[in-house]
Amino acid sequence: MVTAAIGLEFVKQFLNLNNPPEFVFACCRDPATATDLKEIVKSNSSVIIVELDVTKQESVEKAKSHVASIVGTKGLNLLINNSGLINSQRIGDVTREDMLKCYEVNAIGPLMVAQAFLPLLRQAAGQQSSEPMSCSKAAIINISSGVASITENSSGGMYPSRASKAALNMITSNLSLDLKTDGILCTAINPGWVKTEMGGPNALITTEESVEGIMSVLEKLKGEEDSGRFYHGVKGQTIPW
Repeated sequence: MVTAAIGLEFVKQFLNLNNPPEFVFACCRDPATATDLKEIVKSNSSVIIVELDVTKQESVEKAKSHVASIVGTKGLNLLINNSGLINSQRIGDVTREDMLKCYEVNAIGPLMVAQAFLPLLRQAAGQQSSEPMSCSKAAIINISSGVASITENSSGGMYPSRASKAALNMITSNLSLDLKTDGILCTAINPGWVKTEMGGPNALITTEESVEGIMSVLEKLKGEEDSGRFYHGVKGQTIPW
């Protein structure tokens, strides 16, 4: 499941795989305005648009029910939490509202989505119980950010973004431990500084380059040792928490 500009590129690249998924559930807050996504759907019946606002629990539950009605007992193999909000406020400017809004989108929302879709992920994992953890078995991939790394923070600022994405990293670590016995892989990935509406025109890489790197990482993830880590999507290496 995918969302936003990077999410749209995920849809395209999943469809271009040699063995594409049976279904690609593309999530967005307002399907009516998702023009590019609707164009893809016209020629790809495997792509299903799902309305999802991660800040609204009713929307999360409705999205899960929609997906469940389609996958049936097969379950869901891969959940990509790609919701994101950036806020660069410094200590003199940051407000309580800034912090709460970023936590809602960047940390709480992805956790609630993971919780809601967990039964479907468990169904998928159970059908390959003897296989090692992987994204083709069952996995939760949380799209994090380089600013989430406490170790690599050398410039300060960005209180809402840094703190909320660091919280997402902790949620990812927790999920990797809690879902180990289910055989569900959980990891966080930094997509890099991407030229999107959020990343801005001065960013270093395109959505195509970012997602190509992430897809390469996803393909290589295998076994418990690759779960509960923080990866750089383009460079492929782990990032210190």
